[in-house]
Amino acid sequence: MSDLRDLYQEVILDHYKRPKNFRKIEGPARRVDGHNPLCGDRLTVYAQVEDGVVKDVSFEGSGCAISTASASLMTESLKGKTAQEAEQLFHKFHDLVTGDPEGIPDTEGLGKLEVFAGVREFPARVKCASLAWHTVRAALLGEDQTVSTE
Repeated sequence: MSDLRDLYQEVILDHYKRPKNFRKIEGPARRVDGHNPLCGDRLTVYAQVEDGVVKDVSFEGSGCAISTASASLMTESLKGKTAQEAEQLFHKFHDLVTGDPEGIPDTEGLGKLEVFAGVREFPARVKCASLAWHTVRAALLGEDQTVSTE
């Protein structure tokens, strides 16, 4: 189990140090800001949706390793998904990070996102991991007010 945790930490640190899709989308895109007052994470999520499909998604901002890695992996996971598939993935990810720390997490269909299963053991970090997800959800739903984890 220690080797698996080490691998998870390595993936999270890699996405923190070299985040994917860390940029502003030029042109027509939905834009929503997110803020986690507890940790100080701040980000802006951009989502370009065409014909109900997430064509592009990106983010900018600053945050802790968990927050940045979550946003990075989220953008990779959502590209090419329909709005409905993105909503399902949001709920699956949310269940992963907020589930019973003693239970066995359902990671089916999450791919690399399963690296966040350990977050459930640290309730203060759940908001860090879920900030980008709540923010992109607001963007996909067409909301435009700042998302806060408080």
